Amino acid sequence: MTSRERVRSAFDHVTPDRTPVFEYVLLPPVAESILGRPFVDYLADALPWLALARETGFERALRGYAEARVEIAAVLGHDLIYAGPNPAPGAAELHDPFSGLGGEFELGNDGNPVDRLRDRNRRVTEALENAQSGDSLLVYGYLREEMAKRGLDLPILAPAYFHGVWSDSDLMQTMLMEPEVAREHFRLATRRALAVIAGYARLGMDLIGVGGDFAGNRLLISPESYRSFIVPEVMVCADAVRAAGVWSVNASDGDLWPVLDDFLLGCGVDAYLEIDMGAGMDLSRLRRRYGTRITFLGNMDCGRILSFSPPEEIARITREILEAGGPRGGHIFTASNAITSSVPLDHYMAMVNAYRDFFSLPRVRLDAVQGG
Repeated sequence: MTSRERVRSAFDHVTPDRTPVFEYVLLPPVAESILGRPFVDYLADALPWLALARETGFERALRGYAEARVEIAAVLGHDLIYAGPNPAPGAAELHDPFSGLGGEFELGNDGNPVDRLRDRNRRVTEALENAQSGDSLLVYGYLREEMAKRGLDLPILAPAYFHGVWSDSDLMQTMLMEPEVAREHFRLATRRALAVIAGYARLGMDLIGVGGDFAGNRLLISPESYRSFIVPEVMVCADAVRAAGVWSVNASDGDLWPVLDDFLLGCGVDAYLEIDMGAGMDLSRLRRRYGTRITFLGNMDCGRILSFSPPEEIARITREILEAGGPRGGHIFTASNAITSSVPLDHYMAMVNAYRDFFSLPRVRLDAVQGG
């Protein structure tokens, strides 16, 4: 099977030759160790990447980024690439990947949360009315060019996460104090998401992420608030993704059991990403409950297992996840969230090679890859 066929089998719930694999977000220093050279990723911290772009030139920096991302995927045998929009040319400050759509917000101490959210809604409305086409999607063309050089054809997952509430205390307070102001926020979030989804559709993206974080070890808002404020808006986005002929992927970590039917079936999505093992989201239980209706992307725990468990335990859990994913399609293997500096290289490679051992593939030896 090709990578594209393998990913399609996961969504069609057809038995693949092996479970598709990718990494959701793989950051330095692990990414640098795999490459054997320095690597700056704007997904981790935009400011160093913007400094690099000013020093070397925007196009050179972005092409170098795309080259590194594809090289990592090739070394690790990935079947899919996740990439967020790039900083726009000329950007000199903090990176808003959806610049021009009113993406930024600041929490302040002046006034009250409702007034601050009203002001944000006003600024987002103005930004949407005056939005101009930008160059924040250039990275996707560069990724495809780099894949073509290597004879690769990996589907691309791109984010349109606008409906989360994580860390947004003004929004959560306003949902209780002035519900209509909060509803306007989420309606505007949908307008922003639809604009991005349309851009992705024009570029032929394969998977589009929707939703956004709203849970930790427990929900940050009540189940009723999630159903009332967020589900109808994410459903609009999922419908737009489907109309474009693309798979929709709802994403949030945390314990989602209290609203899982709403998160998956109510939102009308095809797949679930950021499956949080540490918060009790068990893949075997998920597969039993949703059968062939939902494709699951996950669910190695990057925060506890990959960061702190010994390599032997990581290898064992990797095998358990692959067995839970089952032979009938419907599962793509990845960590639950970002591989950051908390994950030691030998821990990460224990997972990589346990996956490869499971399917009788040659192990990845970084010294051989890097010519050492």
